[in-house]
Amino acid sequence: MTSATLLRRSTAAARAADATRRPTTASLVLLASIVISFLAGSSAPTPLYAVYQSEWHFSPITTTMIFGIYAIAVLSALLVLGRVSDHIGRRPVLLAALAAQALAMLIFTTATGTDALMLGRVVQGLATGGALGALGAAMLDVDRVRGTLTNSAAPGAGTGLGALLSGLAVQFLPSPTHLIYLVLIGVFAVQAVGVLLMPETVTRKPGARASLVPEIGVPRGLRGPVLTAVPVLFAVWALAGFYGSLAPALARQLSGSTSVVVGGLGLFVLAGVASLATLALDRVQPRTVMLTGVLVLAAGVLGTLAAVEASSTVGFFLGTLVAGVGFGAGFQGGIRTVVPLAAPHERSGVLSVLYVVSYLGMGVPAVLAGVLVVHGGGVVDTARDYSIFVVALAAAALIGLVRGRRSPATSPAEA
Repeated sequence: MTSATLLRRSTAAARAADATRRPTTASLVLLASIVISFLAGSSAPTPLYAVYQSEWHFSPITTTMIFGIYAIAVLSALLVLGRVSDHIGRRPVLLAALAAQALAMLIFTTATGTDALMLGRVVQGLATGGALGALGAAMLDVDRVRGTLTNSAAPGAGTGLGALLSGLAVQFLPSPTHLIYLVLIGVFAVQAVGVLLMPETVTRKPGARASLVPEIGVPRGLRGPVLTAVPVLFAVWALAGFYGSLAPALARQLSGSTSVVVGGLGLFVLAGVASLATLALDRVQPRTVMLTGVLVLAAGVLGTLAAVEASSTVGFFLGTLVAGVGFGAGFQGGIRTVVPLAAPHERSGVLSVLYVVSYLGMGVPAVLAGVLVVHGGGVVDTARDYSIFVVALAAAALIGLVRGRRSPATSPAEA
């Protein structure tokens, strides 16, 4: 065989590989963009809470209730709809979720009181929870390695961008309580067209109705990795819950500024740094990443607490930056410990379980913190108590990781 023939064959093989990779990459980018837009939409109201509060005169506990009801709706959808895409396909679930998200944006746009705001958050939470398992599973269907990384990085990117862009819209653009939602409706419409053009990644199979029965279950072979990841996921998302509900008011109080950009900047820094940390630690062993995450998370939270005690705005954001590294590392390590081990037909359900844990961590402590703000010592005292709580969670997760590492390996039969 001549060298020219070998060259032609290798060129043809390379072109075929590129042709296969292009639609794969396009699908992965589309799916990641949907995660980002969904979570950007969920964090977009964060800087707007101050605007709504000044117009409708509600208390901080109402703010956390609006935040918490979204988490409850996400959890409900994860429990009921988390496995349905394994049976009816990813595309129908994503199209329904995009339509529901657009409806939620319309409700926000026309809201005239807290009742409409809560209704919009419920619809938004149901759409997000219904889609998260399908989105994560579809990414793994497309590319297991890159899909795992994208599953870890996209949530932080979406959460951070939503808070920042919403804050900028409030500060510098007209009609902020309408414009940001109308832009998101346009984004969801474009993404729906992309989903229609995207190839389906699973074959339909019976059992869709049975999959709607709420069930928290993990395949037997994955229970050990899930139990290792759960405390870490709960701890890091408990911190995210604080930054999504109470940190805006705390940042404005520390800085003496009424700017909504300052209010949303804490969540942007936390989530943005988390996404960068996810990318930077991609090649490190998952358990090492989780261990690093909980240690850095605790250090960042303690630094933030010290800054709050000293009334230092700069210290608050520096501590948030460090905590963001811990958030990203802990979340990525938890995802990478479990998700790559799941079989294709298990992916949607397993991801839903991990998101259930994450949203429990995000929602429950934040609602309790809202109660403490009203009936306790205010925002600063609640921030102090919340910080100690997150550090305690990180310590518990650290103990679990160390004990897990020291435990003797189990056989497949024992697992």
